[in-house]
Amino acid sequence: MQGPNRSTQWKEAAVEIEYRLEQKRNITGAFPGPASLALAERRAATVAAGVASSVPVYAADADGGVIVDVDGNSFIDLGSGIAVTTVGASNPKVAAAVSQQTERFNHTCFMVTPYEGYVELAEKLAELTPGEHAKKSVFFNSGAEAVENAVKVARVATGRTAVVAFDHAYHGRTNLTMGLTAKAAPYKRGFGPLASEIYRMPMSYPFREENPNISGKEAAERAILSMEKQIGGDQIAAIIIEPIQGEGGFIVPATGFLPRIAEWAKEQGIVFIADEVQSGFCRTGDWFAVNHESVVPDIVTLAKGIAGGLPLSAVTGRAELLDAVHPGGLGGTYGGNPVAVAAGLAAVEYMAEADLNSRARAIEETFYTRLRPLQHEVPAIGDLRGRGAMLAIEFVKAGGKEPDAEVTRKIAADCLAAGVIILTCGTYGNVVRLLPPLVISDELLADAFDVLEEAIRRHA
Repeated sequence: MQGPNRSTQWKEAAVEIEYRLEQKRNITGAFPGPASLALAERRAATVAAGVASSVPVYAADADGGVIVDVDGNSFIDLGSGIAVTTVGASNPKVAAAVSQQTERFNHTCFMVTPYEGYVELAEKLAELTPGEHAKKSVFFNSGAEAVENAVKVARVATGRTAVVAFDHAYHGRTNLTMGLTAKAAPYKRGFGPLASEIYRMPMSYPFREENPNISGKEAAERAILSMEKQIGGDQIAAIIIEPIQGEGGFIVPATGFLPRIAEWAKEQGIVFIADEVQSGFCRTGDWFAVNHESVVPDIVTLAKGIAGGLPLSAVTGRAELLDAVHPGGLGGTYGGNPVAVAAGLAAVEYMAEADLNSRARAIEETFYTRLRPLQHEVPAIGDLRGRGAMLAIEFVKAGGKEPDAEVTRKIAADCLAAGVIILTCGTYGNVVRLLPPLVISDELLADAFDVLEEAIRRHA
């Protein structure tokens, strides 16, 4: 299955893509295969049981839109490592940048001996993130670290302590970010006590609103009233929100919700933090999801798609906010590691060259074109939603809106057995989420949707 393979491009591609592996679904023999089963036995003996994997096969290679396991099976990847491998799992531009950097040095610690790449990526983020104001950045390793440090910045800059998050939110697994995360199991249960001074407000969830006619602005006013009554605007350091919620179910708030929350935050001197860890870097058809409603956050938290698979995250925000923290108050041994930064610079450059925003919008069009007719035929499809290549199907029991997690699990299992990796999510466990690499070919995407449609028809 070695390449390069120049065929199977998406329509009107901005650059020519050379796939190293054949872009084809292919399941051979038993599933999982013997090599994966042997690795599972080794894992059981030495890997902590608290680490769970949704797929029972072990990766040996990955490229473009496929993952090949240790038994030679080839799967279509509609998960991208949870929105990480936006540019592909082995993008040649990223791989070359990593190789070149490792030939020079792997680490010095920016807090000890700084280097140009860190500065260059900060300059690029100042250019790409929303708003024309002066911006500064600091780099970390994970989305949770970025969120935690954004809250630290907001508390220092405002002199306040209260932090507001929303129903269905997911912000990470550290102590503070567990407190910000809404869902108890598996993320919070048994790990308390959690951080204090965190308050949860109602989210705009159009499909599940008691009043189906409530507008985004009205939903925002509902949350604002709760904040005013329960906390007081002058006590809140930060409001943090995912512009499109991730683990909570790919919930897209009604139009007007985000702008009104951001407007009120500005009126109250509250730092408005957009958690773009999952939705950033072309995933929704724009560089950042807040751009769809022209919202300009005070701080943006970034990770996942930023570096083509290497561990890197960032807090980018108004210069005066980032500079409010005393020297030495931000950082970490590996934060902004030179190899990860080199990957980030290459990935961002590739996204622009290949116009992956347009590609994400094309994937969105394909999704709705394929699945809207099916929604009218299958009562268990309660909602289709999402932007770009951040898309979701919410399944319910026919005739109502009761979540159906069991049918969701069956659909995901069927897809996997047929060679398509999809992820599930949602507060109720009843949402299929689709996060294909943006370099996936049209042919491979169509094949994946064929498999998904067949599984839905079989179980829903």
